Amino acid sequence: MKHKNIGSNLDDFLHEEGILAEVERDALKEIIANQILNLMHKKKISKVEMSRRMGTSRSALDRLLDPTNSSVSLKTLDKAASSLGKKLNIQLI
Repeated sequence: MKHKNIGSNLDDFLHEEGILAEVERDALKEIIANQILNLMHKKKISKVEMSRRMGTSRSALDRLLDPTNSSVSLKTLDKAASSLGKKLNIQLI
C-alpha cells in the first residue's frame, strides 16, 4: 500500500494535517525570540536592563524570549525592537 504523503513536501504534509499555520507561527516566534536574544548578547544587555528599557517586568521579558510562548503583542515586540535600537517591520505576504 502506498503512503499518501510520499513525494510531497513538508508544507504539503503539514497542510494536509491541518497544522501548517500553527507550525509557521511557532517557528516565527522562535526566530523572533532568537533575534532579540542575539541582539541583547551582541549589545551586552542583560535581561534586567532589557526589561528596564522596555518598561516591563522580567517575567514579561521571559515570556517574550520563550520560543514556545506565541502569545506576544505587537506592542511588546515594538518595545523590544525600540529598546535594541531597531524598528519592528511586519508585513503580509
